[in-house]
Amino acid sequence: MADNVPTYLASAQPNPMSKRAAWFKTIAQAYAGIFLWIAFFSDFAKNGALDMGGIATCVIGMVVAGLVSVAFFYYVPGVLGMKTGLPLYVVGSSTFGTKGGIAIPGFFMGLLQIGWYSVATYFAAKLVLEGLAVVDTDIPKHATSILEKDGKFDVVFVVVTVVWGYLFAFLGAKGLKYVAAVSTFFPLAIIALLLIGVFSASGTIAEAKPAADAKLPAFFIVMNMFIGFFATAGAAGADFCTAARNKKDVWMGGLVGVALVGAFAGILSILTVAGAAGKNPELIRADYGTALETVSTKLGPYLKIILAIGSVAPACFCSFIIGNSLSTMLGKPNSRVPITLAGVTIGIVLAATGAASNLGAFFALIGASFGPVLGAMLADYLLSGCKWAGPRKGISVPGYAAWFIGFLVGISNNGMITKLLGTELLPGWHPAPIYSFVVGFIVYAVLAKIGLQGEVVEVENLKMPAEGDTAAAPTE
Repeated sequence: MADNVPTYLASAQPNPMSKRAAWFKTIAQAYAGIFLWIAFFSDFAKNGALDMGGIATCVIGMVVAGLVSVAFFYYVPGVLGMKTGLPLYVVGSSTFGTKGGIAIPGFFMGLLQIGWYSVATYFAAKLVLEGLAVVDTDIPKHATSILEKDGKFDVVFVVVTVVWGYLFAFLGAKGLKYVAAVSTFFPLAIIALLLIGVFSASGTIAEAKPAADAKLPAFFIVMNMFIGFFATAGAAGADFCTAARNKKDVWMGGLVGVALVGAFAGILSILTVAGAAGKNPELIRADYGTALETVSTKLGPYLKIILAIGSVAPACFCSFIIGNSLSTMLGKPNSRVPITLAGVTIGIVLAATGAASNLGAFFALIGASFGPVLGAMLADYLLSGCKWAGPRKGISVPGYAAWFIGFLVGISNNGMITKLLGTELLPGWHPAPIYSFVVGFIVYAVLAKIGLQGEVVEVENLKMPAEGDTAAAPTE
């Protein structure tokens, strides 16, 4: 009964069919706003993909990564959200248990969004100050961390991170309608910017001279960056797809919002860097902002400010998830705003210190963290007859074992771990996020098959509609 389960389950209510809409009004739009963010497409070339594999390898990697993300990292959470009308932290209780679901994916999702918020704040502050420094020569070019290179405290950078960080955290904390309001138009500006960048670079793209002698590592660098960026957003597909009417909405929302828009943004960013490298070979590993300023010397500074504005929608989305996850798991739904502001304070500190700038290692860590979560959820879904089994009592041994072992595999080549250990356990280009997903799937399946899954708990408010109730149930 509901009295025997945690509050987050007993109080959950499925999203009714009357509040659902077409994929292009909901899922695709939400994911497009996430992928049209400089934090996603900034560092593909910087991490060596273009220099090692050339344009063609990068393009193939983007397309394959998008399709893999949809099929394996998004579809199962998405279809569970569609079928049940329930968010990730509820459907995840089948895989991780009624009590286990409080930590994974509940608190875990909220904590990882704090990291994402630090990235959004860092890039916004960096781009605004870099843009203004060139537009107005009286404005000094500021550091990209709390300290200048010579150790001097950079007051302006800190002020910008604090003001930006708290402003958009407050909007996200107020609720989803505020997030939707800022997510409608900003992505259009980023699409225009990406097209301007490629057009400006078009004359010199063919002159880029990559080494092109390590195509397989380059391919997997692209895969790792794409999937690592997407992993938590893939899990959030459960939340997004509570607005879906049927499986077609789930598929189309993912294929367009993730595979198409993600590949579009990633490929155009690579082409822009290639154009910059055609002008200056030393920029073959440049970040997107540097490349944009090189190919469009007059517009570059202004376009950087637009890129900063494009961080508004992801920032609001992250702060909303922080507040939603943590307030729900803490059983304090009326304390969303103070809980959100407390969480983003940590993110602001990470941004101000520059810790949020290491995107390659950060993406890999995210992939390692949520890869096994999604692998375990896929195994649970298949073993349950491709449906949601319902909450399972207590803490799920298969779920937690799958996450822990998969996570260890996932971080085996993370740059942060390599630096800490002083040795490389696995070459950095290996697709560790995919390895962690596969290991999570296998471990969960094996342990579930030998009978370690907990019993399903009946919760009245979470009962699925009857098979023939077409007025209440989604269509296939």
